[in-house]
Amino acid sequence: MAEYAHNHPMPVGSKLKFGIILTGLILVVEIVGGLLSNSLALLSDAGHVFADVIALSLSWYGVRQAERPASSRMTFGYHRVGVIIAVVNAVSIFAIAAVIFYEASRRWQQPPEVNGALMLGAAIVGLGVNVFIAFWLRKEQQTNLNVRSAFWHVLGDALASVGVIIGAVIIMLTGWFIVDPIISVLIGFIIILAAWRILKEGLKVLLEATPQQVNVHRMVSALKKIKGVKGVHDVHAWSISPELHAMSCHVLVSDLPLSRAGEIRRELEKVLRSQFDIEHSTLQFECRECGTNDLFCSLHPEECADEPESETR
Repeated sequence: MAEYAHNHPMPVGSKLKFGIILTGLILVVEIVGGLLSNSLALLSDAGHVFADVIALSLSWYGVRQAERPASSRMTFGYHRVGVIIAVVNAVSIFAIAAVIFYEASRRWQQPPEVNGALMLGAAIVGLGVNVFIAFWLRKEQQTNLNVRSAFWHVLGDALASVGVIIGAVIIMLTGWFIVDPIISVLIGFIIILAAWRILKEGLKVLLEATPQQVNVHRMVSALKKIKGVKGVHDVHAWSISPELHAMSCHVLVSDLPLSRAGEIRRELEKVLRSQFDIEHSTLQFECRECGTNDLFCSLHPEECADEPESETR
């Protein structure tokens, strides 16, 4: 884990910071262009760009926070600060979509005149910059879930810009100003989908749900195949942040020397890292069965209280 943090955060952080600046410029261009051209579609796309700024900022902030050391008061570090901010921002994005839908319904009744040429120019600028940012982050998004989320935000905004461009061309060729609120509604739904993904991911982390890529039953089965492991129970699997996963469990083994237990622990950790993307694990070794050996712990503190046990990390 230390090697990953050493090799990746600085270049990824620099790329994300530059992406935030470029996306912020798109936001300004589309807000100004939308106001001058009287295009709700362009202003709606600006709302989507705002969601992209949030996604990129959270990704950058997540990289920075991951570098902060744990302390006696924050033993897991500061990874979840970004998650809380993501949830709050997702709710704000829903509010932006609501404003877009309200304004679109008003314009549907009386479509105002729209400057198609100005609308087209601003959308082309937005499309060009978003394609550049997506291309720039294409490698990092393959290995970093945090960056992947921002990558798909930017790619989604590029598609929204394509919609605005099509709408601008239709308005310029036909004068059908009704196209503007129609495209605005479509972009509003894109914003809602982006916000829902952020909100759902953030809530899963805060509720300490099992990471999506972890099948607990398959994981336990894989751990039991390791030589020396007689059983696995009281399993907990959760995410500290969307890209950092953890688990804890009780491991039943024979009464054996601590050195041999250490070898088994290393094999367990290897399987958890390679097959289930779990870097942080806490394994409690036991040579006698608990009173209850349920796969999932019911969190009753009195369980196993009288059982002698040894631990290794």
